[in-house]
Amino acid sequence: MTQFKKLTSPSQGAAIRFANGNPIVPNNPIIPFIRGDGTGVDIWPATQKVLDQAIDQAYGGERRIEWFKVYAGDEACDLYGTYQYLPEDTLEAIRTYGVAIKGPLTTPIGGGIRSLNVALRQIFDLYSCVRPCRYYEGTPSPHKRPQDLDVIVYRENTEDIYMGIEWEASDPVGEKLLELLNSEVIPSNGKLGKRQIPKGSGIGIKPVSKEGSQRHIRKAIQHALRLEGGKRHVTLVHKGNIMKFTEGAFRDWGYELATTEFRADSVTERESWILENAEHYPGISFEENAKRIDPGYEALTPDKKEKICSEVKLVIDSIGISHGNGKWRKMVMIDDRIADSIFQQIQTRPQEYSILATLNLNGDYISDAAAAIVGGLGMAPGANIGDKAAIFEATHGTAPKHAGLDRINPGSVILSGVMMLEFLGWQEAADLITQGLSQSISDKKVTYDLARLMEPPVEPLSCSGFADAVISRFK
Repeated sequence: MTQFKKLTSPSQGAAIRFANGNPIVPNNPIIPFIRGDGTGVDIWPATQKVLDQAIDQAYGGERRIEWFKVYAGDEACDLYGTYQYLPEDTLEAIRTYGVAIKGPLTTPIGGGIRSLNVALRQIFDLYSCVRPCRYYEGTPSPHKRPQDLDVIVYRENTEDIYMGIEWEASDPVGEKLLELLNSEVIPSNGKLGKRQIPKGSGIGIKPVSKEGSQRHIRKAIQHALRLEGGKRHVTLVHKGNIMKFTEGAFRDWGYELATTEFRADSVTERESWILENAEHYPGISFEENAKRIDPGYEALTPDKKEKICSEVKLVIDSIGISHGNGKWRKMVMIDDRIADSIFQQIQTRPQEYSILATLNLNGDYISDAAAAIVGGLGMAPGANIGDKAAIFEATHGTAPKHAGLDRINPGSVILSGVMMLEFLGWQEAADLITQGLSQSISDKKVTYDLARLMEPPVEPLSCSGFADAVISRFK
């Protein structure tokens, strides 16, 4: 049995194991939970009550979670000492039991860990942050048709600038690096001209690897394969028009993965155009097909025209039989969009998107923007998933001024609990909570953050009262 310094693990229950990245779940898993700072004192008890009631109603006592309280953030410092925001006990508990759930955590100011959330993701290599953004009828929203948005943001979690490899402008090591870049690295590139980084600049490095990108995009495609119809759609979101060798590479590696490992189950957007032309215009020539997929074809140089014609021929020859005659319509569609364009399109054409596979920073922005459309961060769940562990979490902050008042919206952690139940394969319990929460909002039984935005405003429920309202609407 694992030995902890200041914790005692539950006397009953068993650990969740992972095989090939998938959880093997006993009927009584031990699941560590971090209450969270600030309003965690209110929202965790409400969440735990909802989860326990749903599991009991769905399985009649055959399944249950053995909860194991562990510590992080300010609460950890109270128990373990000053600046002990992330004690080894907590890390060992997650390492031992595989799956955990947590409330919001304080980000320490000053030295030490930059972000507890980022630290947990990096320590356990939780490389995919999964953030569903869907609308629950009755939720106040600034948009006219928030119900059109139903997307899942797959945000890469361990690379990009969030690795924190940077130097402040006055750092002597950073100054040495700047000098090396200006005197040797940039001039030797041959493509950067006479560019120079201004003296006095802070410097950050943005690593994006093929392995990191593809393992993340793989999870997004695997998720799409579990969906149906038009939701079998993965969009690679990037800023590759500017950052060609990082964000552009992310896009290219995504297409490479789709057309090799997932060849039998996927089609790219461009391939679909070629196949659709062949279906609608039997006997169409490669050149005529090329003209239809590229409106600027006639203005291209002969070499570029030949390249597109060769592309058309390759698609027809390689997947015309396996994917043609409409077969591709049942497969996972892979396309890509520029990141800033996606910010616009999830508002103007949200129904066209399903799963957005993004890099780290882009996913941070886009998931918050999508959450705003469907009701805000109070209704936005999140999961951090790797091959050997998974942590489910609130996506909002600690809101300390509301702590202990039993008024905050527990929806984010409750819905993160739904994601956790789905990850465990306990779909029946997850469905009960989704039904109860949806009906509670529809009945205008909500906490103050939503109540004050409804027209007309309604009398708000407490945090614990909202949990009771959700439970009473299980069906």
